[in-house]
Amino acid sequence: MSNEPQYDVIIIGGGAAGLAASIYAVRAMLKTLIIEKKAVGGQILLTGEIENYPGFPEPIDGPELAMLYEKQAGRFGVEFEYDTVVSLDVAGDVKRVVCEDSEYTGKAVIIATGGEHNQLGVPGEVEYWGKGVSYCATCDGNFFRGMDVTVVGGGDAAIDEGLYLTRMTNKVTVVHRRDELRASKILQQRAFDNPKMEFVWDTVVDEIRGNGDVHSTVLRNLKTGEVTEHTTQGVFIFIGFHPVNDFMQGVLELDAAGHVLTNLQMETNVPGVFAAGDVRQFSDRQLANAVGDGVAAALAAYRYIEG
Repeated sequence: MSNEPQYDVIIIGGGAAGLAASIYAVRAMLKTLIIEKKAVGGQILLTGEIENYPGFPEPIDGPELAMLYEKQAGRFGVEFEYDTVVSLDVAGDVKRVVCEDSEYTGKAVIIATGGEHNQLGVPGEVEYWGKGVSYCATCDGNFFRGMDVTVVGGGDAAIDEGLYLTRMTNKVTVVHRRDELRASKILQQRAFDNPKMEFVWDTVVDEIRGNGDVHSTVLRNLKTGEVTEHTTQGVFIFIGFHPVNDFMQGVLELDAAGHVLTNLQMETNVPGVFAAGDVRQFSDRQLANAVGDGVAAALAAYRYIEG
């Protein structure tokens, strides 16, 4: 059996970062494989309309954009395998990616597994995803111009995104399970000073209701047990975000929240292993950022292989 690796570059994750990396890698004449566990597209598959991505003056449907990315990568000769990565052996020159069904070897690995928003896990959340339920105010806020929306959470992300929503919405109701916010003091002060923001304390969302689109939430007060229905056209959920990193523990340097540490060239602490997109530390979790990360990682992988 040959010791020569099967691929030049193995990309783990087929979201925007992984697809962008694959296009640049394969155009640099590197034999390139994307391993994706679900469906190519990542977070953009969960986005209804995308209207802030450069080059698209009219909004484009998330799944449609994902299909275009996949088609472009396929046209250049990127190979795709649908499998789940379970472990990495990347200390040597030949990098081994072990999956549930198979294993693959490459000269360089780009990790673009992205992340997942923590979910409430209540009825209606999944059904109305993209139809009133969102995890990104900067992505979707414009669809709620002049409407009343709800923000769930009390940390920096919830308050920051809630303040952003006050620019275009009529009213933002913040629902928080505690009786005080966890956000930084300066964000709290801005929120309390904003006439468009209201707060519902000691309360959780038990259900999201709608008829095609969201029209209300069922709220439960944790102290009194009282249940009320609250009219709202949008529910923005900010109760945390976790990188998909289960197979990286003990292999790559991660921050306290589990993001991969990289430099500006997307290099990790292991030579020949790169990370791009939402899985890396300090990602802005925006589509254009993910694409840029993927490009940077592919170019760095090319330099590593050539060097």
